[in-house]
Amino acid sequence: MYTMDYFSTRGAKERVSSAEAILQGLASDGGLFVPASFPQMTLSEIEALRDLSYEERAVRILRLYLTDYTEEELKGCVSRAYGHTFDDMRRAPVRTVGELEVLELWHGPTSAFKDMALQLLPQLMSTARAKTGEKDTILILVATSGDTGKAALEGFADAEGIRIMVFYPDGGVSPVQRLQMVTQEGANVSVVAVRGNFDDAQRGVKEIFGDAAMAKELAALHTKLSSANSINWGRLVPQIVYYFSAYADLLAAGKIEVGDSVNFTVPTGNFGNILAGYYAKRMGLPVGKLICASNANNVLTDFLQTGIYDRQRDFYRTMSPSMDILVSSNLERLLYHLTEDTATVAAWMKSLAEVGKYDAICLLPALQEHFWAAFADDAATEEEIRAVYERTAYTLDTHTAVAYRAAEDYRRATGDVRPMVVLSTASPYKFGTSVLHALGEDTAGLDEFAQMERLHARSGMEIPARLAALRTAAVLHKGVCEKDGMRAAVLSFAKA
Repeated sequence: MYTMDYFSTRGAKERVSSAEAILQGLASDGGLFVPASFPQMTLSEIEALRDLSYEERAVRILRLYLTDYTEEELKGCVSRAYGHTFDDMRRAPVRTVGELEVLELWHGPTSAFKDMALQLLPQLMSTARAKTGEKDTILILVATSGDTGKAALEGFADAEGIRIMVFYPDGGVSPVQRLQMVTQEGANVSVVAVRGNFDDAQRGVKEIFGDAAMAKELAALHTKLSSANSINWGRLVPQIVYYFSAYADLLAAGKIEVGDSVNFTVPTGNFGNILAGYYAKRMGLPVGKLICASNANNVLTDFLQTGIYDRQRDFYRTMSPSMDILVSSNLERLLYHLTEDTATVAAWMKSLAEVGKYDAICLLPALQEHFWAAFADDAATEEEIRAVYERTAYTLDTHTAVAYRAAEDYRRATGDVRPMVVLSTASPYKFGTSVLHALGEDTAGLDEFAQMERLHARSGMEIPARLAALRTAAVLHKGVCEKDGMRAAVLSFAKA
């Protein structure tokens, strides 16, 4: 059996195991850990996934990357992650909606796709801590645009030897997303609003990771930093699984034959979700095009169409807030895989940090070989929610609506009629105001819970029990800091 090593996108000499990469989060030079190679799945191995459970499929994919974990350890991690917290036995079911297939990734405890990874990451991290003999407390820092925060809090709450601190943009998440976070129970958790946008919070977390003086202060407290954002390899690798699972489900349903190519459309902010699809494709999954769907913060659309990444633009707060991002961290991994040149990647990332842009036009043919891009502003998103509902009686959340629209745009623009899977990333109940408004409902005077009842009456979808329970949950976290106050907030929490 081969051993998979990991190294930095920016050229640090360290080579680490998967357990070490997961515990460390970021490489020592600020780069992201990437695997040394893409393990391969044959068509017969992919076909064999058809009759397996989601958990069994996950173990088959994960063992190719997490080679220092035993198969029994992986089975235990996967069972604990998915066995009792999802409201659908299939975990990530595929449903036909109109002419497209929708991969529902929001049946976990926080009603968002982040559960697919963040129910598993704490299991992988706790196992890694034991495997490596780590004695210090692991302090997880998270910047969230909405869904990652709650999913991470849920996964890590009361985990032994691990503490977690989540920063979210004040006023930049939906009311339900905010309630999910500020009511989180657990002796080891902290939630703080940042006066700024998501990029401010994400930049603050990255700066803390790169702060040598901070690391020294934390070391004196027997504490080490790690991340639950998708910059952590342990967040990204579980997402590869559901691309293979969706393909296996299409096989089982007779929608495709083995070897048929399938397109995927992904609502995209930090680029982790769609990057997992790229990994699946490089592993041998018959993926045609990966369609990158953005909202009005369409920095990725422009990059994939021009080869120039420029974050120097207006920032919009939209009805799809989890995609309100101008610095897509996981794109760095793709840049490395397309160039295999750490010096070039490091230079681009330096330019992005210092100038706000970089020129990767040389990569444009390679980018467009795998990706196509489109975006939808709020008006188009509302129109899509309404049109799909009227045509199919299916209710899309705001992020999925952006993706559904992009998938239709792609088909119209290219004439490509291969099977298309749209990744559905959240329950519409998390964005009730926007969804109801798109359906022509007046929400004036209705709180979040009255809106849930109204949406239930319109959609017929069950209200997720944990969202309904927020009505009576106590607010436990009221912290707010300036964007330059995050370092002090982390130290204060570490000392508490």
